[in-house]
Amino acid sequence: MTTLSIQDASRRSGLSEPTLRYYEEIGLVGPIERDESSGHRRYGDGDLDVIGVLACLRAVGLGIEEMRVYLANRAVGRAAAAEQRDLLLRHAGRVEEEMAAQRARLSYLREKAALWDARDRGDAAAEAAASQRVAEAIAGLGRLR
Repeated sequence: MTTLSIQDASRRSGLSEPTLRYYEEIGLVGPIERDESSGHRRYGDGDLDVIGVLACLRAVGLGIEEMRVYLANRAVGRAAAAEQRDLLLRHAGRVEEEMAAQRARLSYLREKAALWDARDRGDAAAEAAASQRVAEAIAGLGRLR
């Protein structure tokens, strides 16, 4: 059986040591065994498996409560497959909304830069066209609210 220190578990998972302690504190992982002589945490294979899952869930932006549900469903297995799918698809929908919002912001920034570029070059026709595109981009930003 593998046992790792918190430093090694942190390096392996990409999660910081404070995050690992916090996840243990709130019950997402553990309780983690302690070395009898030093009292230091010792992460076993099962702990590392859960931590790996949590690192992935965190990387895609799931919140603590969603992580908690995911882990509970994972423990149930196939009987919770539909709930797992739904949890992940709901989050995928939120990610898509965030991406659309970022695309709208990017469009505004690029069109506004094009407007200023046209002004810098003294190109009235390009400035007028860019001004129209900026107005469209602003409308896109308004739909985000």
